[in-house]
Amino acid sequence: MIDPCDPPRDATAGPPSMDGSGCIHLSDEQMQKIAKAIADPQRFAILDCIAATDEIPCKKLVAEFSITQATISHHLKELVCADLIHSRRDGQMAILSCRRDVCGAYIHALSERLVSPGADQPR
Repeated sequence: MIDPCDPPRDATAGPPSMDGSGCIHLSDEQMQKIAKAIADPQRFAILDCIAATDEIPCKKLVAEFSITQATISHHLKELVCADLIHSRRDGQMAILSCRRDVCGAYIHALSERLVSPGADQPR
């Protein structure tokens, strides 16, 4: 039996690209997917719970949140699609982990785009 909150394997658009220095480069489309994924308060709380540990079984998320397995599955699909989490199988169980490299690249890109340019210049 497959874990009912296991996100589909084809939900991700593929790994983010790497630049010449080995740093992750996020396209505008990936940036928008991430922004949309974390804009939902429940989804952000799920990501926060996943990020609080190295790995977490999906069933533990179902126990942590007062929402249905179907809703958890939907949120996980969005987080996988945005490349914010990784799902792996351990027998019948889905084990989730945070893609800290992608989260870090997103924070860096936001800083570069929104904070650094003209930060010292008055408007």
